[in-house]
Amino acid sequence: MALFQAPILTNGATHPAQQFRMLVRDLARGSEGITQGDDMKVTQRSTPGAGVSVSDGSAVIKGRANAWQGHYAACNIGTADVPIASTGGTARSDMVILRVKDPDYEGSLNPATAQIDYFDVISNVSSSATVIPDGSTGIPLARIDLPANTSVVTNAMITDIRKIANPRRDRTLYTQSPASLSNLITGVSSLYTAFTTAPGWNIAIPDWATSAKIKIDIAGFRMSGGYIFGGLRGKVGPLLTMQPVTIDDDQGTSTRRMTAVVADTLTIPSLFRGTTQLLRAEFAGGTYNTGSASVDSSTTFIADVEFEEAPR
Repeated sequence: MALFQAPILTNGATHPAQQFRMLVRDLARGSEGITQGDDMKVTQRSTPGAGVSVSDGSAVIKGRANAWQGHYAACNIGTADVPIASTGGTARSDMVILRVKDPDYEGSLNPATAQIDYFDVISNVSSSATVIPDGSTGIPLARIDLPANTSVVTNAMITDIRKIANPRRDRTLYTQSPASLSNLITGVSSLYTAFTTAPGWNIAIPDWATSAKIKIDIAGFRMSGGYIFGGLRGKVGPLLTMQPVTIDDDQGTSTRRMTAVVADTLTIPSLFRGTTQLLRAEFAGGTYNTGSASVDSSTTFIADVEFEEAPR
């Protein structure tokens, strides 16, 4: 096959459906899946019964019948009901998928009158299945693991297996240098305290973010007065705390400095999405700590924050 006769949106030209599907493929960067984290989520019915509900949303689906079939764009507006057959004396796993059956490549449905993209159920799949077993054109949404003798589907039986075609990411680098000497954090109480002259950063959390990778570097971390033993961590807002790292320094009583790093991946709770939260570094003196930890004008803080999107 040669080049299409004219590029998309050339005035006066006629474009075949395949050319538009290739455009969808290009815009999706060859990926497939739902568009946003809350698209086409499968849940129990409002009144649990022999079926599930699929929420609204959109998706792109890779055509698998032909190497140059391209991608399909599908959209569900409102909630769709999908029946699930009851089980008998044996447990069974079913897979709920969004299927496309284009008569140019398979089947004989008439696109003018028939629904050629639809929610379908593949019965009796593996209890660990996450991909469509027969390799047909479609994307998996959920696996329903049904106990024996069951006719009512509940959320506890539903495993979310959606993937986002192109998850959103947002990464920002923040810096801060204290203007003066902070509070001296000492003691052995393991009580985490922020540095008074390092006010931190107000971080805007995207409304789509489900997790954040956060790394805080402290160059010129100041220690004085004795043996330093304790924990250093980051804290986001009033709830999210990063995994602490141990600071263990026995270099005497003079004032000395080190570079410390703390990093973690945090799950963003729904109440934090779309809000601004304060990110700060904190230190706590632990058992045997006799010195003081602080920061001053010779200290630099660097925070690397990357938000990521996943199905939710």
